[in-house]
Amino acid sequence: MILTTVLPKSKHALVLPLAATSFQTILQVLKESKARKIYLIGDDPATLLETFKSKLSVVQAGGGLVRNQSGKMLFIFRKGKWDLPKGKIDKGETLEKGAKREVKEETGVKKLQLNGFAGVTYHIFKRNDKYQLKETHWFYMTTTYTGKLKPELQEDITKAKWKGPKKTAKALKNSYGNIKYLLKELKIG
Repeated sequence: MILTTVLPKSKHALVLPLAATSFQTILQVLKESKARKIYLIGDDPATLLETFKSKLSVVQAGGGLVRNQSGKMLFIFRKGKWDLPKGKIDKGETLEKGAKREVKEETGVKKLQLNGFAGVTYHIFKRNDKYQLKETHWFYMTTTYTGKLKPELQEDITKAKWKGPKKTAKALKNSYGNIKYLLKELKIG
């Protein structure tokens, strides 16, 4: 789904008016057309995202782009894909504190140091037969931790691994679009 104020150049592009189209209709059109992209068009760039977010319940999450002392990046393997550690922010918790907690819970990595904000990604998921939008706030982190990585099995995480540049590039070939986008924007991998 691409939020835009500009009509795509392709005559075959699937375009729907963002404000007037329900999320159920968007899903139905995607399924029926088997399109890989859909353009949701609006008038005002400043309100596109908020208009889309009003169509779903939004779950706030935090995650980490974590590097160890060797400069390797921390990845998790969940449900057949390489991902970055992240998770839902608890009530009353700051984004930063939640991001650090989630990294620790999902990988066992301790001694995390926050080094700034990296960006935001969005993805839609289904839980209890209801679609939701996960808004993940990413933070740069470093650690001096050298202990064993402990994937959180009850969260379907089967591996936690440190990856250098070559293995990061390989992992991204089997990752999610929003993770690929985030690391490309940050010129990582």
